[in-house]
Amino acid sequence: MDEYLEFRKAKDDFFANDPHSPLTREQKEDFQGLLYFPANKNLRLELELEQYPQIKTIQMQTNTGDIQEYERLGKVRFSIENTPVELTIYRSDSGYFMPFVDGLAGKETYPAGRYLEPEPLGGNLFLVDFNLAYNPYCAYNDRWSCPLTPPENRLKAPVRAGEKIFHHE
Repeated sequence: MDEYLEFRKAKDDFFANDPHSPLTREQKEDFQGLLYFPANKNLRLELELEQYPQIKTIQMQTNTGDIQEYERLGKVRFSIENTPVELTIYRSDSGYFMPFVDGLAGKETYPAGRYLEPEPLGGNLFLVDFNLAYNPYCAYNDRWSCPLTPPENRLKAPVRAGEKIFHHE
């Protein structure tokens, strides 16, 4: 699971030093790194997409009131801690997108949800690696516009993988 450590170190460096970081100058002054759950190999999944009969374009509202368009492709089904769940995968010009809110939202994870970019593996298979779940940039400050997680991607089950809630005093 060293690949996750390297990924997280590079992300922390980007947040601390890059001019395109979502952190404000004040946040960067005492930034000690993002918080993560331990890597969990059981939440790195190869899942079959159950395509919806018709692919529809939907509009997702953002936290700033803007609208972004996505194609609603289909859903993936799996279990988390023996709880069956399903999430919808969306697509836009920039790729595949799976926003989700889990049962830890507001406590250990960002209340508005986290994001994932499922990786197509061919056919209807996707790699869904929750260890790569990340907070949208609006979790760090409100100058960013981020799509809000649709109701169909709100889980009661906890997802103990990926990025935790950002705390900044």
